[in-house]
Amino acid sequence: MHVRSEPPILYFGTPVVLLTTTNPDGTPNIAPMSSAFWLGWRCMLGLGALSQTAQNLLRDPQCVINLPSDAQVDLVDRLALTTGAEPVPARKAQRGYRTVRDKFAAAGLTPEPSETVRAPRIAECPVQMEAVIEGRHGLGDDDAKLRGTCWVFEARIQRVHVAPALLADGEPDRIDPDRWRPLIMSFQQFYGLRDGRLQRSTLARIPEAMYRSPDVDRAREAATVA
Repeated sequence: MHVRSEPPILYFGTPVVLLTTTNPDGTPNIAPMSSAFWLGWRCMLGLGALSQTAQNLLRDPQCVINLPSDAQVDLVDRLALTTGAEPVPARKAQRGYRTVRDKFAAAGLTPEPSETVRAPRIAECPVQMEAVIEGRHGLGDDDAKLRGTCWVFEARIQRVHVAPALLADGEPDRIDPDRWRPLIMSFQQFYGLRDGRLQRSTLARIPEAMYRSPDVDRAREAATVA
């Protein structure tokens, strides 16, 4: 039997991304996020419209999609509740975010030059994908309450850098899934491809209800299919 439920968020589990972009003054920014999925060599990235990263991508449409492994969970968590935006956008301020200009230093991460984009790669991440933005779409633009709050960016991958330990033996263009251990975000908590939560997430201090979407109310009005 199933019961009707209205979870405030529907984050059932996606890989964590450390997205690097370039600020207007030329300094790098890092955004930890997990609203990302891939089709071929394209990646869809969902970001709050007022975030520093979204503003960076609108101005300079290129980035690096860095994928940490579950071994980097502590480094990733150091970036929770930080933003490159100053002042902190109101919605983020309500959730306890603070402005951090040098996120590499804050997280103990190391920048390294990219080959095709201005944003740096993150040396500690075992997978790094240089990308350019080919399109964008306003999420929820059909709803006045959501319009202008989120962007979905379509990123086209230009270079893929992979730690040799992840590659299949004798196959330099194939990642061995038995060797890849992505860091997963599920309902604001960190998980890996193993049993049990890796560690408690700082982000989970924010009540899930603060992310509740107006689409929950719209869903109540949807007609039942006979």
